[in-house]
Amino acid sequence: QVQLVESGGGLVQSGGSLRLSCAASETFFSLYTMGWDRQAPGKQRELVADIRRDGSTNYADSVKGRFTISRDNAKKTVYLQMNSLKPDDTAVYYCRRGTGDLWGQGTQVTVSS
Repeated sequence: QVQLVESGGGLVQSGGSLRLSCAASETFFSLYTMGWDRQAPGKQRELVADIRRDGSTNYADSVKGRFTISRDNAKKTVYLQMNSLKPDDTAVYYCRRGTGDLWGQGTQVTVSS
């Protein structure tokens, strides 16, 4: 059974950095667009970033210039480097395959002011 397992969340002060990782047990990982979404309490889940199989990327306006998505196909892992974190970035972050046919369990990111 294919799984996505996130790691790297935690508590950080405003202005700090975290790097999230998502490891996939997926033979065809390199063929998929992978992404990160997040859901804050009381809010809908929203797209944070995507990375396509050709390496091209897409970001939500709220994170452009602060977050960077990358992938290592040999390790079947997608990363989200988050810099200049703000309290508004506090959410559960989910790794996503494609448009959402598979999700990870989520990892909590909390940014204190």
